[in-house]
Amino acid sequence: MSDFFPEAIAFGDTVFQIDRLWIIRIIATIALLTVFVIAARRAKVVPGRFQAGVEYLLGFVRVQIGEEIMGKERAKRYIPMLTTIFFTILAFNLTGVIPGLNLAASSRIGVPLLLALWVFVTYWYAGIQKHGLGGYLKANLFPPGVPWPIYFILTPIELLQILVIRPGSLMVRLVANMVAGHIMLVLCFAATQFFVIDSAGSGLMAFGLLTLPAGIFVTLFEVLVAFLQAYIFALLAAVYINMSLEEEH
Repeated sequence: MSDFFPEAIAFGDTVFQIDRLWIIRIIATIALLTVFVIAARRAKVVPGRFQAGVEYLLGFVRVQIGEEIMGKERAKRYIPMLTTIFFTILAFNLTGVIPGLNLAASSRIGVPLLLALWVFVTYWYAGIQKHGLGGYLKANLFPPGVPWPIYFILTPIELLQILVIRPGSLMVRLVANMVAGHIMLVLCFAATQFFVIDSAGSGLMAFGLLTLPAGIFVTLFEVLVAFLQAYIFALLAAVYINMSLEEEH
């Protein structure tokens, strides 16, 4: 677990602390920006494989997340936000399987918390802007068609949901998956080193034939999880914003 809290390199015990995880985040950000800058500068009418891959992912976010959930017209306003969320989480997640980095930049609470707060502020702002504060709270806290005594139970739950559960679930889901994935990778490859190298000649090397393939499988699985978590976070962000804009829930 100490991997997630490395020693400070500079500005220790302050909000400006620089450590290994901070550096990984900077590297991931520079790499992500570089990809898009190169894709934009080399854009052609007939795209090559690199440009086509970037355009495919951009189109995936726009169509399969934004337009699929919110509709084409409503989604236009929020596509930049959803795209930023998806690619930031994807890049930060993938650092966990990149040799030399070996730690997901999203595995500590700061980045997931910041993104979850962005979603929280956006769906509140969108709802209040369309319905007004009273209308937004009424639509969320007092859904129509419910017997009035049920509101004594339902309304506090709905309030807790829009204040805590929605952003909290986004944040915790992402962090928990990245932490669990890192621990699984460490266990598999540490066991491989122990059985194959540290215990060489002791008769335990055969176990390395199990732990090494397991480590490779978990690595590939973590790549899938990196994409999946980016997709789920962006998808739920679109769902929450869309719910704030709906007349009834």
